[in-house]
Amino acid sequence: MTDKNARSVYADIIDLPHHQSAARKHMSLYDRAAQFASYKALSGYEDMVAEESRITDGEIELSENEIDLINAVIGEISDRIANGEHPTVSVTYFKPDRHKQGGSYETLTGIIKKVDIINKKLIFYGSESIEDKRIPTVDISISKTINIMF
Repeated sequence: MTDKNARSVYADIIDLPHHQSAARKHMSLYDRAAQFASYKALSGYEDMVAEESRITDGEIELSENEIDLINAVIGEISDRIANGEHPTVSVTYFKPDRHKQGGSYETLTGIIKKVDIINKKLIFYGSESIEDKRIPTVDISISKTINIMF
């Protein structure tokens, strides 16, 4: 069979007309080509690689002296709040990453509402206006703070 001519082997069917269904419309060339379009078997793979390659910072361990300085500044802020002031404060703090180990350091500058010693948080007003109650407050953990200035 390997030496035979294909025309002679399939002579009985080679000249028959191509079948066209009477019940169904002929598929357009565009739709036919779409069947053979590339398929992404690994959908989401690029996102996973990008997430894995994203660099996060490690948390800095503060020395006892640095912790004492931050506590002294927090004490001064508490005294000012007790006297009716609401100073504008800049805080640099560590924000843990939600998806992987590590995080990043961010700086927030705002009007401080109160110092919550029990929960160890600095609570800022959510907006520049103390009277604007629609915007929620911002809480920063004192233990994640590395720098406070006002």
